[in-house]
Amino acid sequence: MAETIGFIGLGIMGEPMARNLLNAGYSLVIHNRSQAVVERLDSEFETVTRASSPREVAAQVSTVITMLPDSPDVRAVVFGVDGDGLIEEMGEGDLLIDMSTIAPATAIELYDALKEKGASALDAPVSGGEPGAIAGTLSIMVGGDEADFERAKPIFEVLGQTITHCGAAGAGQTVKACNQIAVAVNYAAASEALVLGAKAGVDPEKIIQVLNGGLAASRVMELRGPNMISGNFEPGFRINLHRKDLGIIMDTGKEFGVALPVTALVSQLYDSLAANGKGDLDHSALITAIEALANFKVSER
Repeated sequence: MAETIGFIGLGIMGEPMARNLLNAGYSLVIHNRSQAVVERLDSEFETVTRASSPREVAAQVSTVITMLPDSPDVRAVVFGVDGDGLIEEMGEGDLLIDMSTIAPATAIELYDALKEKGASALDAPVSGGEPGAIAGTLSIMVGGDEADFERAKPIFEVLGQTITHCGAAGAGQTVKACNQIAVAVNYAAASEALVLGAKAGVDPEKIIQVLNGGLAASRVMELRGPNMISGNFEPGFRINLHRKDLGIIMDTGKEFGVALPVTALVSQLYDSLAANGKGDLDHSALITAIEALANFKVSER
């Protein structure tokens, strides 16, 4: 029988991940700020237990997954306020698997704090967006001790397809930052290519077909190109979340003395979209920033 694990953070990614674990036979002790999703899962699965605080989650399990928006949210759940944090109930043999995307420095801070209590921590951010979370095909990049990675691997295998131990604490978050650089820059390149070609009179579907057949091929163009040319920006991963990740990336670049000039420019384009009320659109809506500069909409060609 699968173990009972804790799950905190049941948002656009967390809920389908929790569902996959429940469907795989795990029992979950869950906690979330919004109670609607808690009530939904509780009503659908007999193997769900509700908890009123992170501390109450940790008191009932030896493994806790967190899937939260940003570094301050994870720190608040782990360290708590007035003694309600996870760390109050975590000790020898306990494991925190943080699958949020946060600063590498925060991941290391959590690892060190839990080690002092005799517990362990893995930073295990994911790539693949909501579709990957639903399908259980996420790419999971993990930082932390090898033994803890092996312990968590059966859980990861329910949630993802590409599972990689990247190195010591913080390495998972560092690789996620690298991933988000490549994705953001790919969106910018795809946007410029599609707007240029379409405004010059070429069918953008043909552009996608040709580019995906050569060296310019990318998963961004393959998976999101059709949505970009049709103007369908229903979010799988929101602009505001990618902006948050880009902020982490720029801070990490400063920390290690790495200039990221192209990433900085793309970050500014995402900032412009957020300033114009587009922060909740899918990050493929970056094309609309290029369209505005060109005074041309691909979807209205």
